Amino acid sequence: MREVSILDVRLHGRSIATLTNVQGDRTIFAFNEDYVADDLRPTLSLSFKDDLGGLITAFRPTQRVVPPFFSNLLPEGHLRRYLAERAGVNPQREFHLLGMLGRDLPGAIAIHPLAGAVRPDAGGADVIDARPNALRFSLAGIQLKFSALENAHRRGGLTIPAEGVGGSWIVKLPSQQFSGVPENEFSMMSLARSMGMDVPDLQLVDLGAIQGLPEGIGELKGQALAVSRFDRTPEGPIHIEDFAQIFGVFPDDKYKTASYRNIAKVIGIEAGDAAVTEFIRRLVYSALIGNGDMHLKNWSLIYPNRRDAVLAPAYDLLSTIPYIPSEDTAALNYSRTRKMAALDSDELRHLAAKALLPEKLVLDAARETVQAFRELWPRERTNLPLARPVIEAIDRHAPSVPLYAELA
Repeated sequence: MREVSILDVRLHGRSIATLTNVQGDRTIFAFNEDYVADDLRPTLSLSFKDDLGGLITAFRPTQRVVPPFFSNLLPEGHLRRYLAERAGVNPQREFHLLGMLGRDLPGAIAIHPLAGAVRPDAGGADVIDARPNALRFSLAGIQLKFSALENAHRRGGLTIPAEGVGGSWIVKLPSQQFSGVPENEFSMMSLARSMGMDVPDLQLVDLGAIQGLPEGIGELKGQALAVSRFDRTPEGPIHIEDFAQIFGVFPDDKYKTASYRNIAKVIGIEAGDAAVTEFIRRLVYSALIGNGDMHLKNWSLIYPNRRDAVLAPAYDLLSTIPYIPSEDTAALNYSRTRKMAALDSDELRHLAAKALLPEKLVLDAARETVQAFRELWPRERTNLPLARPVIEAIDRHAPSVPLYAELA
């Protein structure tokens, strides 16, 4: 039986590394020699830089899963199971899943098999063509979502390509568990933009205006949220990475091993004061609206010039407290605590000190955010497509965050 043994890792269309699957379902990662020798090489990930800024080139093999940077390119949960089933691949065998989904990945990375594979359950077919209805894209996260193109023949409409490849919008479908999630995220993202935060274009879309919705996604009600992909431009993809990739942790550990102060320290070093200000704005805003799901994968850096990092635009901003009313903890520690009810000026001072950031910059950004929220939320909440329980949940929650009163 032949097996796919090598995947070609391409960054901005250039082959830079390989992933090799060997006996026992182990995966070995290695950079290509010309990438290592290139002093002007484009950045793949900060996780591959040593303490002196040099490129790390020695890696331990991984068993069954691919290394953390690549594992974080793959979807999780329901989305992974759905795409794996369409592709005819075991969702736990990440090497083969990456080979199937690697044509359209987050950022400017693409992964292509260099050898075919025959598996007993594929009826002798090459694994890359094992299922004619396979989708060849990957979006990180657990929510059911697809990459889509604008429909030139229908104003405001979107089309999901047959293989899911090449879209410049992400379409997030309604949740079957919670009602009004797209409307919630649209509202929280729109309010964040009104407060001056960096938010991509987005719109609510009727399900009937989306062509090419794949089969097998279940019965859906409500609207979908379409978000412009900030890693796609007319000139080509822009590379991005999330903080689970930066810290070299697997997706299952996105709520562990790091804190917001760890993220802030990296942003301060790599992207500068303006990015720190934006980070603090989003952090405080998420606490005020009761967003308890800003884990490592919901913060990213982007590389517009292919080498230097800036903070990527905001995404996945929504209020989670209407769905889990008793859950008023953040996804990560701020500095010493996860409790939103303990997020006060002293906690931000501690964060600033430990992250080696100017205290005044951090507190000023927090104060501006609180004041903007207190001004805009009462005025805009009834103009946003929010259900009454969501508005009431935020109304109750925001004053429980100490910064709400301290920095008014």
